[in-house]
Amino acid sequence: MKPDFSKVLIAPSLLASDFAKVAVECRDAETAGADWLHLDIMDGHFVDNISFGPGFCAAVRRHATVPLDVHLMIERPDHYLDRFLPSANVVTVHVEARHDVPATLERIRRADRLAGLSLRPGTPFEAVEPFLDRIDLLLVMTVEPGFGGQSFIGAMLERIARAASLRAQRGLAFHIEVDGGIYTPQAKACVDAGANVLVAGTAVFGAADRAAAIAALRPGTRHG
Repeated sequence: MKPDFSKVLIAPSLLASDFAKVAVECRDAETAGADWLHLDIMDGHFVDNISFGPGFCAAVRRHATVPLDVHLMIERPDHYLDRFLPSANVVTVHVEARHDVPATLERIRRADRLAGLSLRPGTPFEAVEPFLDRIDLLLVMTVEPGFGGQSFIGAMLERIARAASLRAQRGLAFHIEVDGGIYTPQAKACVDAGANVLVAGTAVFGAADRAAAIAALRPGTRHG
């Protein structure tokens, strides 16, 4: 049975949370209505920033009850993959990283995790097309990966629509996730284009009322 892509899932990014009280932040996000929690792993090589590693993910796993969506923005996802699998429900790797993409995706699936693939805004969409039948999620970056708080790149809406069109044409079943500069107006535009998983950091963890922020990001059920 194919997943229901009509439901819009909200995945608050813990990169924007208070690391000193991550257990409280996880519970607060879940109580506010988060469907998944998103973890951005950065190694200082693939992107020009360093975030956190497997130990932090394991700590989040102990406190979170919703699925953990682990985004490996690292140069060698194949080398470090086994360290993240125990904590993750979804593992996303980049097509531009130094690894055998099909082999890494297969390892993720063999571990009974959802296999995600992502690409930078400047990478041609054609780079991921050969792998669409091997994935459970396509992450369309709507900012240049590496830092939170960037502005949404509107040109990526066309990429989202293209992914949705190819998914339908080929009879495939993968989530379309977006990450970067997602606030209420951008959320609606992305869902209208075909996305069904929205990553939001500052929009959720920076809000005084996180439940209201998540509700505002969820444009409602999309049909078709």
